[in-house]
Amino acid sequence: MYKLIKRLFDFICALLGIIGTSPIWFLSIIFTEISDPGTLFYFANRVGKDNKKFKMWKFRSMRVARGASEVSLRPDQDRIFWWGKVMRRLKIDELPQLINILNGTMSIVGPRPAAVDQVEITRGGANVIASTVPCGLTSQSSLWDYIYGDQFPNEDEYNEKVLPIRLKLDVYYVKHASFFGDIKLIIWTVLAITYTACGKYPQWMHDKLVEYSKTV
Repeated sequence: MYKLIKRLFDFICALLGIIGTSPIWFLSIIFTEISDPGTLFYFANRVGKDNKKFKMWKFRSMRVARGASEVSLRPDQDRIFWWGKVMRRLKIDELPQLINILNGTMSIVGPRPAAVDQVEITRGGANVIASTVPCGLTSQSSLWDYIYGDQFPNEDEYNEKVLPIRLKLDVYYVKHASFFGDIKLIIWTVLAITYTACGKYPQWMHDKLVEYSKTV
């Protein structure tokens, strides 16, 4: 029953979300063209439920570089144009993933999608459980990466201070998934973005996510 309700909820919310945020899509088209003329969308190769590959939609926030790889877990900061920084800060770049939610390749709430060349890191060992459910737009691990991980552009620091807890939180989500839990995470996501937009840090959320990770 949970899976059926979740899919219906995802579809309705994604459809309403696209309609409701259409002005933001329009502004993104204009400002991306001003910032760095080129393609509007970036299609990332990702691995989702049952290790099936799919194309994840995002607004392009970086200048195109030939031969770019996603082996690194951190974005190439030098390639992010000014509007791209705004989109990343407010998570606007992820709005096109509502299309993935509509077509069923993603859910609103679920483990972070795994990059094809990072599967061994993000879906290995105990984290293989994250491949048993649809990946999502937000989750405990996504919130952890958003509020805390963005402080560490250096990959070595990120791998030491952020990644271990991020991986545990994906496992935590799968083991504790519920409809009301998903609703809470959506509310937390709105709060996290609001805190960031206001230049504040949600320490209470940080502490709670660390607490969750310790139970895995």
